[in-house]
Amino acid sequence: MTKAKFKRIVLKISGEALQGKHHFGIDPAVMNSIAGQIKEVRALGVQVAVVIGGGNLFRGLKASIDRGMDRAMADYIGMLATVMNGLALQDALERIGVFTRVMTAIEMRQLAEPYIRRRAVRHLEKDRVVIFVAGTGNPYFTTDTTASLRATEVNADVILKATKVDGVYAKDPVKFKVKRVFRRLKYMDVLKKGLKVMDTTAISLCMDNKMPIIVFNLNKKGNILKVVTGKDVGTYVAD
Repeated sequence: MTKAKFKRIVLKISGEALQGKHHFGIDPAVMNSIAGQIKEVRALGVQVAVVIGGGNLFRGLKASIDRGMDRAMADYIGMLATVMNGLALQDALERIGVFTRVMTAIEMRQLAEPYIRRRAVRHLEKDRVVIFVAGTGNPYFTTDTTASLRATEVNADVILKATKVDGVYAKDPVKFKVKRVFRRLKYMDVLKKGLKVMDTTAISLCMDNKMPIIVFNLNKKGNILKVVTGKDVGTYVAD
């Protein structure tokens, strides 16, 4: 029987990953695929928390630059976008029999539980998938930073950063023809080279708390399971 390498993970999913081949919104096929992969991981006894972005619906920083919106206001709207994505993921998971709890950093009792660290840990111990939404509840912080913060708070073993590419490259593989994927990096390598793994706040938080990060391609079905079982997939970032 396949054994898991990690007991508790935080899966970071960008909002853009939910678009699939569309330019906006949520692709139901992608959402269902992610839900199915999470269920596979849960079957191994792994405790799963998810931090989800909102870039498929609204991106605060872009709105503040392109439209001149107040940055704080734009970021709050972006946080609400993550709530919509989180509820959609909850629906996809519960339709296949996976019990979930959505926990929000901005209180909205009719939709989700307020984020309370001890309650989140208890949900994980009871084998529920916990979906963290609304970022940290504060503007100017990304959902990458949220993933680093929540992973540290709930004592996760690792952050799994799900992306559209196979790992971390020296240059953006979407813009440049690069083939070599880094297999292992140190936190300081990421910061010094300006590699686009996570923002600097998120990387610094992980470095201070010795929280490893694995960056991998979400579009390849089964990759979440491969990462959790210790297969050589993606880029491993640690000390």
